[in-house]
Amino acid sequence: MRLHDFLDYRAREHPDEEFAVQGDRRLSYGEALLEVNRLANAFVAAGLRVGDRIAVLSKNSIEYALLYYGASKAGVVPVPLNYRLAPPEWTYIVNDAGAKLLIAAGEYVEAVQSIREELGSVERFVALDATGDGWEDYRAWVGGQPDQAPDRQITDDDDVYQMYTSGTTGHPKGAVLTHAALSAQLTQITMLVKGGPGERTLIVVPVYHAAGAISAFVTVYWGGCCYVQADFIPPEVVRAMDEERVTTVTLVPAMIQACLVMVPGVAERQYAELRQITYGASPIAEQTLRRAMDVFKCDFAQGYGMTETTAVLTYLFPADHRRAVSAKPALLLSAGRPLLGTEVRIVDEDDQPVPQGEIGEIIASGPQLMRGYWNLPDESAHALRGGWMHTGDAATMDAEGYLYIQDRVKDMIVSGGENVYPRVVEDVLFQHPAVADAAVIGVPDEQWGETVKAIVVLKADSTATAEEVMEFCRGRLGGFERPRSVDFIDALPRNPSGKVLKRQLREPYWAGHQRRVAGV
Repeated sequence: MRLHDFLDYRAREHPDEEFAVQGDRRLSYGEALLEVNRLANAFVAAGLRVGDRIAVLSKNSIEYALLYYGASKAGVVPVPLNYRLAPPEWTYIVNDAGAKLLIAAGEYVEAVQSIREELGSVERFVALDATGDGWEDYRAWVGGQPDQAPDRQITDDDDVYQMYTSGTTGHPKGAVLTHAALSAQLTQITMLVKGGPGERTLIVVPVYHAAGAISAFVTVYWGGCCYVQADFIPPEVVRAMDEERVTTVTLVPAMIQACLVMVPGVAERQYAELRQITYGASPIAEQTLRRAMDVFKCDFAQGYGMTETTAVLTYLFPADHRRAVSAKPALLLSAGRPLLGTEVRIVDEDDQPVPQGEIGEIIASGPQLMRGYWNLPDESAHALRGGWMHTGDAATMDAEGYLYIQDRVKDMIVSGGENVYPRVVEDVLFQHPAVADAAVIGVPDEQWGETVKAIVVLKADSTATAEEVMEFCRGRLGGFERPRSVDFIDALPRNPSGKVLKRQLREPYWAGHQRRVAGV
């Protein structure tokens, strides 16, 4: 099946049910289908062919959800851009993908203009809610198109979207997902997360992210309504969960923590229709989870996975959470067990299974795996060798098959649900005229799980303050990537081959803390 098949079916069976709500705006499934068809025809009229890439830069909106489905019908492939990145980072992704069209929300038009001359592949620029020199108005661009689906042959082997996720090389990599992989993931998740027409999912995790996108797709799978919020504003999230008939929501742990500590009266509300909160993308403190279970009075579930696996590999069920609270507290440290059709192994550096309870790398197989990394055949073959996705996360598995993530094989930092790749930050630090050497690590933070710390060696006869180094990174990195603290040392610890010993750098900061990892 293709992504748009689910929308077509729900629009046929329940045309008057709510598809999406944002503020005062409401769109039914019947209305959404017509808009999606017009959008698909706009892509065709623009000369885009099956497999062509389009870049999308926006916060959550109803239009963003429609774009995924319209692109699906036209066979074009969305490349969602993280709006929190710096413009030079957008440039790399757009050019790497070879995107032929860029759709941006009005608030990002000026920033895109600053890099426009560097976007060599982009032939057309469309503004969602603004006008500007060289920009087409989205509503005018789509509005005159036919509301019948275009005649395009799309198969489930075709690409459905391309999300970028970085690695230790410092350059983002485009994980290419197919319709078949996404459809399999939707089936896997909807066996666990139930819903139906008229039920609402709060969409506040950004839909440029695998976790936010899959939440929207799952909602349409069962014919529910996406209650869309563009920004994470804790009082508004809490209000919506209580007053807007929200039944399910996906949040990263930092969002849950913020709702608990930043919203007066959060524990006095009823949350009468809230049935389940799913969390993931970063560690959650046991105390935070226990308080959330008490305050929101609903089921909790955890998903573990990564962009390369569509979204989810393992799931810690609501029943597991209840069992943890009543009899087995250690389960709260688990990332759950594999989804239907998914196999997870813990292996050594030779891809051989390790004994039960020993730490090794998580590898996984299943129908939800990516096709590969865009234009990176060697890295794709390495990551998917033997038909198994090598996650780069280290874990143990117990006798019941529960996964316990211990650390990262690689050194990625997860801050507030956002992946931060140390090499990217280090490359910027090396541009500072006073920096001779630098390493970036994650250090514990109560609100965000981890924050970015720079360990810097200054050049001889050079000086710089921590504040100067952090300010230097402003504008060169996204806000979540910038170091929040800087320490200066005489030399970085390295092994004989010259590799920085980051575990040694982290140890003083993580003493007394459990460093757990769960990323998408």
